[in-house]
Amino acid sequence: MSDAFILDAVRTPRGRGKPDGSLHEVPTVDLAVTTLNALRERNDLDPTLVEDVVLGCVDPVGEAGGDIARAAVLKAGFGKEVPGVQINRFCASGLDAVNLAAAQVMTGMKDITIGGGVESMSRVGMGASGGAWPVDPGIAIPNYFLPQGISADLIATKYGFSRDDVDAYAVESQKRAARSWEEGRFACSVVPVRDVNGLIILDRDEHMRPSTDMQSLGQLKPSFVQMGEMGGFDAVAIAAHPDVEAINHVHHAGNSSGIVDGASAILIGSREGADRAGLKPRARIRAFASIGSDLALMLTGPVDVTELVLRKAGMTKDDIDLFEINEAFSAVVLRYMQALDLDPARVNVNGGAIAMGHPLGATGAMVLGTVLDELERTGKEIALVTLCVAAGMGTATIIERV
Repeated sequence: MSDAFILDAVRTPRGRGKPDGSLHEVPTVDLAVTTLNALRERNDLDPTLVEDVVLGCVDPVGEAGGDIARAAVLKAGFGKEVPGVQINRFCASGLDAVNLAAAQVMTGMKDITIGGGVESMSRVGMGASGGAWPVDPGIAIPNYFLPQGISADLIATKYGFSRDDVDAYAVESQKRAARSWEEGRFACSVVPVRDVNGLIILDRDEHMRPSTDMQSLGQLKPSFVQMGEMGGFDAVAIAAHPDVEAINHVHHAGNSSGIVDGASAILIGSREGADRAGLKPRARIRAFASIGSDLALMLTGPVDVTELVLRKAGMTKDDIDLFEINEAFSAVVLRYMQALDLDPARVNVNGGAIAMGHPLGATGAMVLGTVLDELERTGKEIALVTLCVAAGMGTATIIERV
């Protein structure tokens, strides 16, 4: 097996995933093109050296359909010889795209690849691609299908997280993200999105609300009460976990991940590929894994997959300097820290999706780049990145700075 190295990592800023968001005017493929071009320009990269581009996209329909990775390669002018493939593991798609791109390098089949993701949630609505899991009774009923918000509330109820707990975590995410922008911690990786004239459309995450406090969040009503009670999903949750007597609905827009647009890309190479491109590796991919997990809780997969990937790497949690877990909902992160007994000072140190947003197919590669920058900034060595996944799964990757 060959080593797979991260040679560079870029992302766009996250634009509000609404018609008034700054990136709404930008076609999905152009978001992906922005990151591909950035990798080429920053590294003086000959694009014909790239042997595959793997992009995650959770709703690959309409303008985002038809293998958007190949479309982005062609529009970026990488050349007809460079292939591209789109993959979907729901919220972990971007990280899995990196893992699959790295796997091609590790097997020795390819020397330079790109993994990443893209999602324009303002232009292609969440859930636009449909699917059998929520609507086919033969799948949904025996597998306790729940909307993710109900699952998040089930996690909070089952593991004892109050409304104050989840709101306090959200406030801290906002504070950390604001501080990180103020201190320039994202400057290495965030590349601006420009219009056809080269003028900057957006160069900073615009979903953040740095003034958020407990008082402002306290005014928000829980988002999933009606869905749970009137829609019958609370009963499904209790049937799956009969130790829970009633669901305590604590999540709302302020302590859940934001709907945004964005793209990300990670340049990966073997030692030989890096030398051929004249690039110095920034980190080595030590291990990665995906796993299935509890279907009703759904969002606890990061706990299970972290235990798995640590075993694969021959490591323990004490070997990890920084943990990065996608903030789908506050309770997801709180349960992760509780289950693994982690110091919050080692987890999501620059804030996360509650503050900055979660462009579904792109987030995994985004947070991988974020934690790599943080390893370099602080002189730390090893980081673990993980995301919860719809339909009860988890994906994780361990990287080591070089």
